[in-house]
Amino acid sequence: MRAEGQAHIDRINAALALVRKFLDWERALRRFDELNARVEDPKLWDNPKEAEKVMKERRRLEASIGAVNQITAEMNDAIEFIELGEMEGDEGTVDDGLATLAALAERADRDKVQALLAGEADGMDTYIEIHAGAGGTESQDWASMLLRMYTRWAEKRGFKVDLIEYQAGETAGIKSATILCKGENAYGYAKTESGVHRLVRISPYDSSARRHTSFSSVWVYPVIDDSFTIEVNPADLKIDTYRASGAGGQHVNTTDSAVRITHVPSGIIVASQVDRSQHKNREIAMNMLKARLYEAEMQRREEAASAEHSAKSDIGWGHQIRSYVLQPYQMVKDLRTGVTSPTPADVLDGDVDAFMAAALSQKVTGEKVTVEDVD
Repeated sequence: MRAEGQAHIDRINAALALVRKFLDWERALRRFDELNARVEDPKLWDNPKEAEKVMKERRRLEASIGAVNQITAEMNDAIEFIELGEMEGDEGTVDDGLATLAALAERADRDKVQALLAGEADGMDTYIEIHAGAGGTESQDWASMLLRMYTRWAEKRGFKVDLIEYQAGETAGIKSATILCKGENAYGYAKTESGVHRLVRISPYDSSARRHTSFSSVWVYPVIDDSFTIEVNPADLKIDTYRASGAGGQHVNTTDSAVRITHVPSGIIVASQVDRSQHKNREIAMNMLKARLYEAEMQRREEAASAEHSAKSDIGWGHQIRSYVLQPYQMVKDLRTGVTSPTPADVLDGDVDAFMAAALSQKVTGEKVTVEDVD
């Protein structure tokens, strides 16, 4: 087997091994058999809500198990095809087999990420909230660059993007903004982006052309529906109204319709100015608050809440998840997974899928993932 072919095989096997580990393969097979038996029981359909829950789990397992088995079979067929070509000295057959392996490697990586999106809220739409750190104009400009990055990422995936809240910077950029990304598995893909993002560059606002380091935080949480019950005590809320601000034009109105809600016990603050109706903005902000409280509970279940909340509260050194270096060299590096990109311009234009895939994989393995693993 040529080195090229072996590299494809190793990549496929690594992706399949990760999925098997994530699913707990033997347990998943047993569970799939149990669900098939339940579906065949006529009594299940007496409870439509329970039936839909069973069918949803069954569809997820069927897709994941089926993908692993199909890719494994096609990989073995391609290997036999290549070996046959090598035995007969048929370079065309070998090349066709190698092309098949390359395509399977790409597919295995896509299916791997899809299989990892099996969390309770992964399929939901998502809010992405961005806050500038200390540093005035520099950090506010950096926050606006992140807002554009995530907007471009969502648009490239075909998601619909709504601007929910926008606080313009004093000179340039933004103090904060929240977007709503609507699309399949939007939260599942974006959820690992929460944390502090660090930018190093020659400042366009510094007449001496000195290098500056700026920080902004990102917070990602799912849009939850009526199937999630979140109780909020009205006595725990501080509700303020204010005049919406924005980048200009249609983003600006002249009434105090924007709503900010502070959940006093947790310190969580959400805001909406997407609608001209104060009542509607209050409803949207309450839904955002419930989503944030739900996300906080999920973090606690993963025993990672303390680290995540410290990243939220202290936007500075020691809490970054990723560094974006524009000068003196060009590189983006994820500090959790070790994945790097030599083209920051592409990343800032929304090319962040490799970082998301690596972070999702790390949640399963607990190990850093190499660039090749998420290529």
